[in-house]
This record gives sequence, structure tokens and C-alpha cells, in this order.
Amino acid sequence: MRIHILQHERYESPGYIEDWIKEKNYILTFTRFYESGILPEMNEFDWLIIMGGPMGVYDDNTFLWLKEEKIFIKSSIDAGKIVLGICLGSQLIAAALGAKVYKNKFKEIGWLNIKLTKNAKDNFLFSSFQDHIKVFQWHSDKFDLPAGAIRLAESEACKNQAFVVNDKVIALQFHCEVTESSLREMVIEGKSELVPNEYVQTGEDILRQKNLIHTNNKMMDALLNKIENKFL
Repeated sequence: MRIHILQHERYESPGYIEDWIKEKNYILTFTRFYESGILPEMNEFDWLIIMGGPMGVYDDNTFLWLKEEKIFIKSSIDAGKIVLGICLGSQLIAAALGAKVYKNKFKEIGWLNIKLTKNAKDNFLFSSFQDHIKVFQWHSDKFDLPAGAIRLAESEACKNQAFVVNDKVIALQFHCEVTESSLREMVIEGKSELVPNEYVQTGEDILRQKNLIHTNNKMMDALLNKIENKFL
């Protein structure tokens, strides 16, 4: 299995996802847009993973590689690749599939609850999970569902938290990949956004709940294993 990761910022790393890939001894390659925008050919990877970042999918004039990235994601989906998007990655998938991405009424930053939809219980990815799960969130944008997408999760502040298209394309607004070190880096780099309100926690509150990292990583592990078992 050849897995390619699109990483938008140094401090929004693959975290546990990279640990899982290395444990499986799969081939791992990167496009790190903060260093270089070179993308692989379609025949060079089997699975595309798109990470988060502080930019918006609509910031093409500031981040000139975004337009090409969205085209590349659409081409990957059309080519039948496994595609997994995290946070910004989920928004880029939505945009690549023609859905609208825009500012949410509320930011969601911190350890917050999501609720699984009825459709999630019938989906191979989420069927074994509890109805309510506390996950790590850090986003201010939301997306409409693309055509053919099945919504899997929601929260009080953001209706569309996860969706799947044709089983192979999976989008998650939340960060189950965070590790203790990556969480600390995100808090340090994003401290200007941590203005507490109903859906935004302080950096201290976020780091105080680091015991939830293990639960989130177990969820990510289960998701990755389910994808692997279905398509390998």
C-alpha cells in the first residue's frame, strides 16, 4: 500500500496516522505545501490523506497551490483512490466535489461532542462506535454535503461533521490523529484563536484533557483498519 499525505502546515502533522502507517510498513510519501507544491502522479499512490491547516479552501489568491490541490483531489477521487480528509482536508474534499465551503456561525476549538447520525450505524466505518463521542475540533469553516454524500456525524455548532461518498471517500471535520506533541504545537501556534466561548476552550483546558488523546487515537486506528480491511 502506497499512501501519500498532503500536509499544509508543519504543526498540523499526521500524528497518529503516521504512526499507524509506519507500524504497517506501508510506503509513505508527502507533499508539504509549506515547502514545495510538487504532487505525485496518479500511478504513484493508492491512498490519499489530506491534513488540516489554518487557511480556507477559498484562499486561492493567498495560497496559490490551493487551486491545483483541489483539482488533484478531484482527480484522485475520479481515479478510484481511497481519499481521507481531516478538517481542512474534509473541506477540500467537499469543495472538490462541488459543495460550498464557508464560515460557520461558531468556531469549534477543543474537546467537543459529536453525535452519530442514523446513517452512521449502517456504515462500515462508524457502525461500531458509540452514538456520542468527544473529539478534538479546530475549525471555523463548514461545508454543505456534496452530491451523493452520506452524513455520518453532527455537533451542536456544526451540522456536517463527517461524510462518506461511495465508501472510498471519507471526510472528517475533527482531529482524531492528534498526539500529545502535535496537540501542544497546535495550541502554541493557534493561541490567538483561543478566545473562550461556548465552543472554544482555553489552551489550558485543551491540554488538561490530554487523556482523551488515547480515545481519539483508538477511533482513528479503528477507522484506518476498517478502510484497510475493506479495500486491501
